[in-house]
Amino acid sequence: MAATTSTTLDDLFAKIIARARFTAEEQSLMLGLVTMYDITGDEGKVIQVPKYPAITAAALTEGTDMSSTTVSTSSVDITVAEVGAQVVLTDLAAMGSGNPAEDLGTVLGNSIATKIDIDLLALFDGFSSSLGAAGQEITVADIFKAAATLRTAKAQGDIFAVVHPYQAYQLKANLTNTFANPNGGDTQNTAMVNAYVGTIAGIDIYESANIVVDGSDDAKGAVFSREALAIAMKRDFQIETQRDASLRAFELNATAIYGVGELDDTYGVEMLFDSAI
Repeated sequence: MAATTSTTLDDLFAKIIARARFTAEEQSLMLGLVTMYDITGDEGKVIQVPKYPAITAAALTEGTDMSSTTVSTSSVDITVAEVGAQVVLTDLAAMGSGNPAEDLGTVLGNSIATKIDIDLLALFDGFSSSLGAAGQEITVADIFKAAATLRTAKAQGDIFAVVHPYQAYQLKANLTNTFANPNGGDTQNTAMVNAYVGTIAGIDIYESANIVVDGSDDAKGAVFSREALAIAMKRDFQIETQRDASLRAFELNATAIYGVGELDDTYGVEMLFDSAI
């Protein structure tokens, strides 16, 4: 058998990295639904996001000076940290058949994408507003209630819902007609295309199996606007290789540095409902 040269391995690593980066970017659902801050060039591990209060405009009287309004800002702190995953590519596997570059790239990219989604989905539990109860099946009326809550709070822009696939099934079963077809302009990546369920009350509904189901078969989804949650990206997905001669293999170390946080509590509604069929 011909020996594997460093040139062919370099080419293989480049393919793994390219595939992994593509997968990480395309398979994260939540990245397309929240506010993202790129803090690559910023110093430190904490980003402070300022929050400005609403002010009220008033009628004016001709020839009379306006009175000023004091604007006091608050801030949300988001702390970034490392996440990572490692796989081992043996020399034998690199010389074998199949497509290790695509397979390992997909595995590594999915691991980071899943971790990002899990971290953002965990923030649903922090919303003060909540609908539903343990053991209760979700209905279309609950989506309308959540929409009314957010509109009353003057949530701006697009509003999304992310629920467990079993909850999505319950919504479908609750309808007498089918969901609307997805709008191509709303689908920003592969995960959003594949996870898109439909639109209710102007809310794009998505499903994610990364939502945790508790021991009683209940799960916490949410209805929220983009300004409800945020991710601060300090360093995007990257892979570093390291040779382990005694193992006759290469370590492939995938890492990212980011933090997640809640920006505006009034722009999200937790949806606690049964997640069993």
